[in-house]
Amino acid sequence: MTSPADPATSATPQPLTPAVRGALTRYRVIAYIVGVMLLVLLFVAMPLKYLADDPSAMDVVGPLHGFLYVIYLLGTFDLFRRVRWSLPRLVLMALAGTIPFLSFYAERKTTHELVGR
Repeated sequence: MTSPADPATSATPQPLTPAVRGALTRYRVIAYIVGVMLLVLLFVAMPLKYLADDPSAMDVVGPLHGFLYVIYLLGTFDLFRRVRWSLPRLVLMALAGTIPFLSFYAERKTTHELVGR
């Protein structure tokens, strides 16, 4: 006699609760914003500051990226708490906001894992 499949080990993802779906949506939005802001910081503001001696863009984009990164950390922690992932997973997701292009990859990987698309 076979037993029903354990939902934790099932290959098909389970439907997301509204709380997890909301946390995932918030995470996806802020991950995209932080990724774009990091690229603007690295490829626009920093070259203007160090190559053109014009720190005005850096004075705006730098603090804005810092503020948005804190929001990203809060969104990451909210998703981590609702899905109950491991602490190393939280650390890797948090670091994804500091490496160019990695927040886009982390967002897609997380979404595919949770939604199963």
